[in-house]
Amino acid sequence: MLMPNAPLIEARGVTKIYQTKDGPVESLRSLDFSIRDGEFVSVVGPSGCGKSTLLKMVAGLLGVTAGSLTLAGQPIEGPQKDVGIVFQSAVLLAWRTVLDNILLQAEIRRMPKAEALAKAQKLIAMAGLEGFEGKYPWQLSGGMQQRASICRALLHDPSVLLMDEPFGALDALTREKMNLELQRIWLESKKTVLLITHSIPEAVFLSDRVIVMSERPSSIAAIYDIDLPRSRTLDMMGTPEFSVYAKKVRSHFYAQGSLDH
Repeated sequence: MLMPNAPLIEARGVTKIYQTKDGPVESLRSLDFSIRDGEFVSVVGPSGCGKSTLLKMVAGLLGVTAGSLTLAGQPIEGPQKDVGIVFQSAVLLAWRTVLDNILLQAEIRRMPKAEALAKAQKLIAMAGLEGFEGKYPWQLSGGMQQRASICRALLHDPSVLLMDEPFGALDALTREKMNLELQRIWLESKKTVLLITHSIPEAVFLSDRVIVMSERPSSIAAIYDIDLPRSRTLDMMGTPEFSVYAKKVRSHFYAQGSLDH
């Protein structure tokens, strides 16, 4: 049982080394961070620095080479049942409707059908997909496909939602709209979110805190608290306060000679 005020996710000295034919390659080096229950945390860093590797380790899909990584006080060893994952691609099955794609989660986890259907309908309403339950993925916009993907990830009511650049393939206007949608869904669902993104404005807009990663072998260059009021509007991106946070994060990439998109 998680103790009061204890972090939901905690990393202490987490290191990841891949064994290759050319010898060991260090991807992540001695990461220390914690994420509280209900917090929205984003991770930004240069391409190839190991952001997605970190997310897979939190999900239990990759092992830790050294250090400790825990979820709700328990070591993460193997795939975790209490997480939901959203990828850059919506990964919806073309021959299944929106509702059936969401219910795929229930089939895999053998959830009671009536309970799963009721939860799916609530999530569809929360995500603004009412009226599209019977549509197929090819009949939806990219943003709507990702909403369905988020619903599928939340169907089993996980404590943690892991998101690996979920809006990276969307155009700029759709991406802004999805940032607003994700904020709304997060505020309603009260889930803990760990978001991997290349977008500095997206990270600042959505997050309570932003973890900045260095070049590989990647370590944590900085962690910034984002003290902006909720709920946030797109107009806030033009304020001096927002600009200060974005410049702080961006300064790390200029210093390293690289800048994310």
